[in-house]
Amino acid sequence: MISIGRPTRTVSRSSNRNGLLAPAVKRLLQASVSAAVLAACNTTPPIEVPTAIRAPVGQYLATVANAKGVQIYECRNDKGQDAWVFVAPEATLFNTHGTQIGSHGLEPKGAGPFWQATDGSRVVGAVKGRAEAPEGGTIPWLLLSTTAEGPQGTFSTTKSVQRVNTVGGLPPTGGCASATYGQHLRVPYTATYRFFVERRQSAELRY
Repeated sequence: MISIGRPTRTVSRSSNRNGLLAPAVKRLLQASVSAAVLAACNTTPPIEVPTAIRAPVGQYLATVANAKGVQIYECRNDKGQDAWVFVAPEATLFNTHGTQIGSHGLEPKGAGPFWQATDGSRVVGAVKGRAEAPEGGTIPWLLLSTTAEGPQGTFSTTKSVQRVNTVGGLPPTGGCASATYGQHLRVPYTATYRFFVERRQSAELRY
């Protein structure tokens, strides 16, 4: 009698491994592409800073804050003309992730603009340089030297502040009427403030 056995099925381990690896490789590639896209979206284009507002030699970028707020103007007689005269900025500062990190305003009695971090550290600025915004129709870009006030913290070692990437903030071009003397106008604006320090070891971006 001839015995007929069942056909033997040969399974290739290599095929199994390839079958398992293919989805894994696909997932890895998808993750790599997603990471690249996210990195591209989070990359801030380089800023071409005019010579007039470049930070002094020996100072390094330490903190970047995005500001959203208003530029405040008052209707006054200015040099014989009725005009909207700048009074103060009023803005909230955010880091690059959208978290509030401080505020921006004017010192009492017009002693200068200030930037105050949520940790209480604070600097007051004086304008040292000015450049027209590349886009036009918006408040200018500035360089300010700063003096620290308050406790040690995020802003306390700042020596200079740049205002760049400005949008809005200008008053109406038609001026105002004497009947509205003393009235305030709040004009929305956004800007990027760049904080510079002297010591290189402190120059790692905080935000």
